[in-house]
Amino acid sequence: MNISPRIMANSPDTRYTLKVVGAKQCLSSDGLTPEINETLLSIEKRLLNLEKKIVLNSGDTPPAVWDMRAKVENLREKLESVEHMSWLGLYKDIDGKSSKDGKDKKSNGMVHCCGTKKTKEKYLFSQQVFEKFERLRSVELTDATRELLKKPTFDIWQWEDSEMLYLLQQMFVDLKLVERLYIELPHLQAFLFQVHLSYNYTPYHNFRHCFCVTQMMYGLIWLCNLQEKLDDIEMLILLVSAICHDLDHPGYNNAYQVNAKTELALRYNDISPLENHHASVAFEILSCDASNVIKHLTPENHKRFRSGMIKCILATDMARHNEIVTAFKGVIDCYDNENADHRLLMMMIFLKVSDISNEARPMDVSEPGSSVSFRSSSCSLTQRSWRVYPLHPLWTERKSLNLQLKSGLLSSFSFPSTRL
Repeated sequence: MNISPRIMANSPDTRYTLKVVGAKQCLSSDGLTPEINETLLSIEKRLLNLEKKIVLNSGDTPPAVWDMRAKVENLREKLESVEHMSWLGLYKDIDGKSSKDGKDKKSNGMVHCCGTKKTKEKYLFSQQVFEKFERLRSVELTDATRELLKKPTFDIWQWEDSEMLYLLQQMFVDLKLVERLYIELPHLQAFLFQVHLSYNYTPYHNFRHCFCVTQMMYGLIWLCNLQEKLDDIEMLILLVSAICHDLDHPGYNNAYQVNAKTELALRYNDISPLENHHASVAFEILSCDASNVIKHLTPENHKRFRSGMIKCILATDMARHNEIVTAFKGVIDCYDNENADHRLLMMMIFLKVSDISNEARPMDVSEPGSSVSFRSSSCSLTQRSWRVYPLHPLWTERKSLNLQLKSGLLSSFSFPSTRL
């Protein structure tokens, strides 16, 4: 009897011996047996040590090491997807849809990350950025730079991605959130790496926009002395919400998602599909143990953090702009800082202001961001069959923004928000 083309047929003299090796396995939290998990961790640790030695000797990581890292990650992904470990082999193709070369067609060159799937090129680029970020650990930020970081005039365009990651980490440190909320630096760094990985290569809603919004939030915290008005959990909500508010943004707005009946629009029933997705990806990242910066919060504070962060991110949907601004105006005269609802409304306003604050920066800093923003909108419209969907009133027949309408947009949304 021949039960597999890979195994020789048995005979009376060479009988098959069946042994159960996959039943009642004690799995770890990531779905692997302790032995396999320990082996993988050992391989990853040895690979990391090898990388460090090569970097110290040559100053850069050769392609061969990147390839080896990708293979280890691919092995882990395969093992985590195996439902049954059996004597038939290490990996069982349950669907029977593997390609001829042994690679899974469904992967399509994608690497699974916390909450999203990214191309291997994007993953490797983020790894290179993170390596540079790790080298900055021993660098002491000057007092002058730390003071500039607290101001809205800060120039966001002169910093590389690795340096922006370092500055984001410094914000947590200088606000004493690391110390007071027992945030472990390796977890914070892993969290920032996953955030960088989750931002797409879109013209505007990319990692630099994330840094721009977070830096403005950080500046407003110091400018308005929010440390005396909010507790540590609320401060953490503001900072993490700013960092995560556009995670995995596809580059096309909610109007497009709804009109095109995209997966996000169907999933969230046309209700703020992008903002719901951003919040969901954020908590996918925070659910991973290695990148969980809120793991030491009490259950009550964890609940407060999750609720507040979701509400803040959902508030960035411009469809709700008038609703939220009107609500805040209604409590300005009777604002009570002891009222948790009043504080949450203020936090939502601060995130909204930070999100559309580019025009409040000096002209030489704001102009590149403004130009990219409007070019992004134009690109979105032309590349996604704009004739199928109704044009927004702000668009002219030439598919470009009229300068008067652009000025009206800024005077209607950006400037009034910053004056609240």
